Amino acid sequence: ETANGARISIITRLDRETSGLVLLAVTGERARQFGEAMQSGGIGKEYTALVHGWPSWDERLIDQPIIRQGEVMASEIWLKRCVHPAGAAARTEVRVEKRFERGGERFAVVRACPRTGRTHQIRVHLAHEGHSLVGDKIYGHREGAYLEFIETGWTPKLAEELLLPRHALHASALEFHDGVARRRVECRLAADLAAFVGE
Repeated sequence: ETANGARISIITRLDRETSGLVLLAVTGERARQFGEAMQSGGIGKEYTALVHGWPSWDERLIDQPIIRQGEVMASEIWLKRCVHPAGAAARTEVRVEKRFERGGERFAVVRACPRTGRTHQIRVHLAHEGHSLVGDKIYGHREGAYLEFIETGWTPKLAEELLLPRHALHASALEFHDGVARRRVECRLAADLAAFVGE
Protein backbone atom coordinates (compact mmCIF):
# COMPACT_ATOMS: atom_id res chain seq x y z
CA GLU A 1 0.00 0.00 0.00
CA THR A 2 1.20 3.53 -0.79
CA ALA A 3 0.35 7.01 0.41
CA ASN A 4 -3.32 8.03 0.24
CA GLY A 5 -4.81 4.60 -0.34
CA ALA A 6 -3.13 3.22 -3.46
CA ARG A 7 -2.54 -0.49 -3.41
CA ILE A 8 -0.42 -2.38 -5.93
CA SER A 9 -1.29 -6.01 -6.48
CA ILE A 10 0.34 -8.67 -8.56
CA ILE A 11 -2.30 -11.15 -9.62
CA THR A 12 -2.27 -14.23 -11.77
CA ARG A 13 -4.74 -12.93 -14.35
CA LEU A 14 -5.64 -9.31 -15.07
CA ASP A 15 -8.67 -10.40 -17.08
CA ARG A 16 -9.57 -13.81 -18.43
CA GLU A 17 -6.14 -14.38 -20.00
CA THR A 18 -3.88 -11.36 -19.32
CA SER A 19 -1.40 -11.61 -16.44
CA GLY A 20 0.45 -8.91 -14.53
CA LEU A 21 -0.15 -5.78 -12.50
CA VAL A 22 -3.41 -4.18 -11.50
CA LEU A 23 -3.88 -0.94 -9.53
CA LEU A 24 -6.46 -1.09 -6.76
CA ALA A 25 -7.83 1.82 -4.72
CA VAL A 26 -8.79 1.13 -1.10
CA THR A 27 -10.95 4.24 -0.72
CA GLY A 28 -13.75 5.67 -2.84
CA GLU A 29 -11.92 8.97 -3.18
CA ARG A 30 -8.77 7.31 -4.51
CA ALA A 31 -10.88 5.22 -6.89
CA ARG A 32 -12.40 8.44 -8.28
CA GLN A 33 -8.96 10.05 -8.62
CA PHE A 34 -7.52 7.00 -10.38
CA GLY A 35 -10.54 6.89 -12.69
CA GLU A 36 -10.03 10.53 -13.65
CA ALA A 37 -6.30 9.95 -14.13
CA MET A 38 -7.04 6.97 -16.37
CA GLN A 39 -9.40 9.04 -18.53
CA SER A 40 -6.92 11.92 -18.85
CA GLY A 41 -3.93 9.69 -19.64
CA GLY A 42 -2.34 10.23 -16.22
CA ILE A 43 -1.72 6.52 -15.66
CA GLY A 44 0.99 4.99 -17.81
CA LYS A 45 0.66 1.33 -18.73
CA GLU A 46 3.20 -0.99 -20.33
CA TYR A 47 2.53 -4.49 -21.53
CA THR A 48 4.78 -7.27 -22.75
CA ALA A 49 3.43 -9.26 -25.69
CA LEU A 50 4.83 -12.36 -27.36
CA VAL A 51 3.99 -12.25 -31.06
CA HIS A 52 4.35 -14.38 -34.15
CA GLY A 53 7.04 -13.34 -36.62
CA TRP A 54 9.78 -10.73 -36.59
CA PRO A 55 8.42 -7.20 -37.07
CA SER A 56 10.21 -5.20 -39.79
CA TRP A 57 10.30 -2.24 -37.38
CA ASP A 58 12.15 -1.85 -34.10
CA GLU A 59 9.67 0.69 -32.74
CA ARG A 60 6.70 2.62 -34.02
CA LEU A 61 3.37 4.22 -33.17
CA ILE A 62 0.37 2.27 -34.40
CA ASP A 63 -2.31 4.91 -34.92
CA GLN A 64 -5.35 3.04 -36.23
CA PRO A 65 -9.05 3.44 -35.25
CA ILE A 66 -10.80 0.44 -33.68
CA ILE A 67 -14.45 -0.62 -33.88
CA ARG A 68 -16.47 -3.71 -32.99
CA GLN A 69 -16.17 -5.82 -36.13
CA GLY A 70 -19.88 -6.70 -36.26
CA GLU A 71 -20.73 -3.01 -36.79
CA VAL A 72 -18.94 -2.87 -40.15
CA MET A 73 -18.81 -6.48 -41.46
CA ALA A 74 -19.97 -9.98 -40.73
CA SER A 75 -18.46 -11.45 -37.57
CA GLU A 76 -19.13 -14.75 -35.84
CA ILE A 77 -17.67 -13.36 -32.61
CA TRP A 78 -19.70 -10.53 -31.07
CA LEU A 79 -16.87 -9.04 -29.02
CA LYS A 80 -14.24 -9.08 -31.78
CA ARG A 81 -12.77 -5.70 -32.74
CA CYS A 82 -11.02 -4.60 -35.93
CA VAL A 83 -9.20 -1.63 -37.43
CA HIS A 84 -11.64 0.44 -39.50
CA PRO A 85 -11.93 4.15 -40.49
CA ALA A 86 -15.32 4.36 -38.73
CA GLY A 87 -13.79 3.32 -35.41
CA ALA A 88 -12.67 5.31 -32.39
CA ALA A 89 -9.15 6.74 -32.32
CA ALA A 90 -6.61 4.29 -30.91
CA ARG A 91 -2.85 4.65 -30.50
CA THR A 92 -0.30 2.13 -29.26
CA GLU A 93 3.45 2.66 -29.04
CA VAL A 94 5.33 -0.58 -29.69
CA ARG A 95 8.98 -1.57 -29.44
CA VAL A 96 10.66 -4.89 -30.19
CA GLU A 97 12.58 -6.05 -27.12
CA LYS A 98 13.81 -9.37 -28.49
CA ARG A 99 13.56 -11.56 -31.57
CA PHE A 100 13.92 -15.31 -31.09
CA GLU A 101 13.25 -18.66 -32.71
CA ARG A 102 11.49 -21.65 -31.21
CA GLY A 103 10.76 -24.92 -32.98
CA GLY A 104 11.84 -23.43 -36.29
CA GLU A 105 9.39 -20.52 -36.03
CA ARG A 106 10.13 -16.84 -35.49
CA PHE A 107 8.71 -14.89 -32.55
CA ALA A 108 9.29 -11.52 -30.91
CA VAL A 109 8.90 -9.96 -27.47
CA VAL A 110 7.19 -6.59 -27.94
CA ARG A 111 6.76 -3.83 -25.36
CA ALA A 112 3.37 -2.16 -25.98
CA CYS A 113 2.25 1.12 -24.41
CA PRO A 114 -1.40 1.94 -25.13
CA ARG A 115 -2.05 5.69 -25.31
CA THR A 116 -5.81 5.16 -25.54
CA GLY A 117 -7.96 2.52 -23.89
CA ARG A 118 -9.96 0.64 -26.51
CA THR A 119 -11.16 -2.91 -25.92
CA HIS A 120 -8.53 -5.45 -27.05
CA GLN A 121 -6.45 -2.53 -28.37
CA ILE A 122 -2.98 -4.11 -28.19
CA ARG A 123 -4.19 -7.41 -29.61
CA VAL A 124 -6.05 -5.72 -32.47
CA HIS A 125 -3.19 -3.38 -33.35
CA LEU A 126 -0.51 -6.08 -33.35
CA ALA A 127 -2.69 -8.46 -35.38
CA HIS A 128 -3.35 -5.63 -37.85
CA GLU A 129 0.42 -5.27 -38.22
CA GLY A 130 0.65 -8.97 -39.07
CA HIS A 131 2.00 -10.03 -35.68
CA SER A 132 -0.78 -11.61 -33.65
CA LEU A 133 -0.17 -12.65 -30.07
CA VAL A 134 0.89 -16.22 -29.42
CA GLY A 135 -2.13 -18.10 -28.05
CA ASP A 136 -4.68 -15.53 -29.24
CA LYS A 137 -7.87 -17.42 -30.03
CA ILE A 138 -9.70 -14.41 -31.52
CA TYR A 139 -7.04 -12.38 -33.35
CA GLY A 140 -4.66 -15.21 -34.20
CA HIS A 141 -4.36 -17.11 -37.45
CA ARG A 142 -7.86 -18.62 -37.28
CA GLU A 143 -10.91 -16.90 -35.81
CA GLY A 144 -12.66 -20.27 -35.52
CA ALA A 145 -10.19 -21.29 -32.81
CA TYR A 146 -12.15 -19.18 -30.31
CA LEU A 147 -15.47 -20.79 -31.24
CA GLU A 148 -13.87 -24.22 -31.14
CA PHE A 149 -12.45 -23.51 -27.68
CA ILE A 150 -15.89 -22.44 -26.41
CA GLU A 151 -17.35 -25.74 -27.66
CA THR A 152 -14.62 -28.22 -26.79
CA GLY A 153 -12.35 -26.55 -24.25
CA TRP A 154 -8.57 -26.84 -24.58
CA THR A 155 -7.62 -29.76 -26.83
CA PRO A 156 -4.36 -31.19 -28.21
CA LYS A 157 -5.36 -29.79 -31.63
CA LEU A 158 -5.70 -26.27 -30.24
CA ALA A 159 -2.47 -26.68 -28.25
CA GLU A 160 -0.59 -27.55 -31.45
CA GLU A 161 -2.10 -24.58 -33.28
CA LEU A 162 -2.03 -21.87 -30.60
CA LEU A 163 1.09 -22.99 -28.65
CA LEU A 164 -0.17 -21.45 -25.39
CA PRO A 165 -3.55 -21.91 -23.66
CA ARG A 166 -3.92 -18.13 -23.26
CA HIS A 167 -2.94 -15.07 -25.22
CA ALA A 168 0.62 -13.99 -24.45
CA LEU A 169 -0.02 -10.57 -22.91
CA HIS A 170 1.35 -9.38 -19.56
CA ALA A 171 0.82 -6.03 -17.77
CA SER A 172 4.46 -5.37 -16.92
CA ALA A 173 4.56 -1.79 -15.58
CA LEU A 174 2.35 0.98 -14.21
CA GLU A 175 3.17 4.66 -13.66
CA PHE A 176 0.87 6.84 -11.58
CA HIS A 177 0.80 9.60 -8.97
CA ASP A 178 0.05 8.14 -5.54
CA GLY A 179 -0.93 11.48 -4.01
CA VAL A 180 2.62 12.29 -2.92
CA ALA A 181 4.92 11.41 -5.81
CA ARG A 182 4.99 9.81 -9.23
CA ARG A 183 5.59 6.07 -8.91
CA ARG A 184 6.61 3.32 -11.29
CA VAL A 185 5.91 -0.31 -10.44
CA GLU A 186 7.13 -3.24 -12.50
CA CYS A 187 6.25 -6.93 -12.59
CA ARG A 188 8.46 -9.59 -14.16
CA LEU A 189 7.09 -11.70 -16.98
CA ALA A 190 4.71 -14.45 -15.88
CA ALA A 191 6.32 -17.88 -15.61
CA ASP A 192 4.47 -19.46 -18.56
CA LEU A 193 5.48 -16.62 -20.90
CA ALA A 194 9.06 -16.53 -19.62
CA ALA A 195 9.31 -20.28 -20.27
CA PHE A 196 8.06 -19.79 -23.83
CA VAL A 197 10.73 -17.17 -24.47
CA GLY A 198 13.33 -19.39 -22.82
CA GLU A 199 14.16 -17.08 -19.90
